[in-house]
This record gives sequence, C-alpha cells and structure tokens, in this order.
Amino acid sequence: MPISSGILENPKSDRIRHVAELASRHARRKIGRFLVEGPQAVREAVRFMPGSVHDLYVSAALFDKRDSAASVIAYAADRAGIYVHACTGAVMERISPDCQGIAAVMDCDAVDLKTTAAIDRAIAASAPGTSSDGTSAPDASPDGASSQTRKAGRPVPLIAACWQVRDPGNAGTIIRAADAAGCAGVLLVDDCVDVTNPKVVRATAGSLFHLPVARLDVDGFFGWAANRGVHVTAADVYGTARRRPIPLPDMLEGRGDAPAEALARPHVILFGNEARGLEEGTVDRCDDVVTIPIYGQAESLNVATSAAVLLYAFALRARR
Repeated sequence: MPISSGILENPKSDRIRHVAELASRHARRKIGRFLVEGPQAVREAVRFMPGSVHDLYVSAALFDKRDSAASVIAYAADRAGIYVHACTGAVMERISPDCQGIAAVMDCDAVDLKTTAAIDRAIAASAPGTSSDGTSAPDASPDGASSQTRKAGRPVPLIAACWQVRDPGNAGTIIRAADAAGCAGVLLVDDCVDVTNPKVVRATAGSLFHLPVARLDVDGFFGWAANRGVHVTAADVYGTARRRPIPLPDMLEGRGDAPAEALARPHVILFGNEARGLEEGTVDRCDDVVTIPIYGQAESLNVATSAAVLLYAFALRARR
C-alpha cells in the first residue's frame, strides 16, 4: 500500500479515537484488534506477522528522519503492504502516550490462539522418526533418541504454562523469557490476563510475535499434555502430600525423587497465580513439582523471575 501522502492532524477524529479505544478490553473484543506500541514491538510485528497488521501510525517528525528506527520500520511496513499513516505529535499522544512515536493495529486472533496447533507441530517435529515439518522421516533411527535431545541438534520441546496469572507485566515477562529460552510456546491456563492488553504486549518486547500463545481451561490443559506425552512439572514452593517439591539442582541431574526419564520427553512447566500460587488439586495432577532453592535472605521470587530461572535452567540442560 502507498504511504499516506497526508498527515493525520486531528487527535479527536473518529479514526484516532477508535485506535485509542483499543486500550480497553471491551473495544478489543468488539473490534477484534489490538494496539502494538513502540519501535521494538512494532518492528517485530511487521517482521514476523505482517499479514495481521492493518495500519501503522508513525510520528511525522520521526518519519522525516530516514535513518530513524521508526522510519525504517515504516518503509518495511509499506513494502509488506501495510497502510502507513504519518501523524502529528498530538495524534500519536492521543493514540498512546507510551508508543514512542510509532504504533500498529493488529488482529487479536493472530496472537491469542484458540488451539494448540502451532505448539503441537513443534512437539511433533522434534519426535524421533519425523522431519523438520513434522512428517515421517524414513531414515530415522527406530529407537529414537536416548538423551535429552530426541533428534540430533534439536532440544526436546519446552513449553511455559501460566495458571491464572493476572498481572500484565508478569504475563508479558514470562512470554519474553519463554521466547529467549527457546520454548515452543506459552499456554495460558484458566482465567489469565488478556494477552492483547497493552501492558502485556509492551512487556513481551516483541516476543509475542515470535512464538504461539494459546488458551486452555484446566481440564483441557491436562488432557492436552496427556494426549501428547508431555511431562508436566509444577513450579511450587511447598508441593502437596502427594507431590513433594524437588529442588531444581536435583531435578536437572535426575537425583533423588527426580524422574530422569522425564527430561527426555517434551516438558511443560506450570506457573501459578501471583498471590496464591497453584491450587493443591492442580499440583496433584502434575507429574512432579520443582522448587528453586533460596540461598540468600529473600523470602521468595515473584512468578516472572521464577519463570526466567526455571525456563533457562531447563533450556540449558536440554542443550548440554
């Protein structure tokens, strides 16, 4: 699409009002679109999901600087067939005070997935006897792999799951950590925060557009894991009478009660609500429980920090 030759100047126009209203969950649900703010997130949206970006809004002052990040992104969006609108500073401020001069409007369905199909493909593609696209590979070894890496050079899939995580910053940070750790995806279990919430999108720093994020209810989550042979580890400090917590170092080395064979299977780590953690009944349905040792005087770690520690620990173990 051609870059708009005019400059949007009226912050009270219907177009700009509708874009600004995407900060509201009601508006996002009604329209089916959400707002992406800031150069990093917009760049990744344009790069990885250009077909789901409807419009891009950029400050005319930045757009005039051909080597600015916003200008580079705008021209990339134009080449991808996305409508690009130059705007005054007042209009950009009305769209979002946090957008740093550039914002995009996207389809909600592109990131808030109703199925686990994309994650399932990653699991299937890693299995012995399959090629990189998940189809059968006739020359694969019939007995598969005996170590953490089921196929040469391809770590066993790791998935992050969140149960009733409500804080947008925590949810976004977990998605970002999952992306950095090479996870196959993120599952939002039960009543989690809306992943298209602007604070979630900002906290992901673009990672929302790199890996699939899908929603499941509790029964759907455990059914999904059982049907695909995915090992479920609860991240919990205390565990339950049935599921005693295993210290992270022991689990990674297969010591004590840690099931060493579980490290050779696709793995999902389930993180709980910020205030309540995981319910006892939910922990009991998991295959095991991992806890992070506290070596200093801190009482605990918040859920986002715990997720970063655990996801990276398992990711490093998978690549040894």
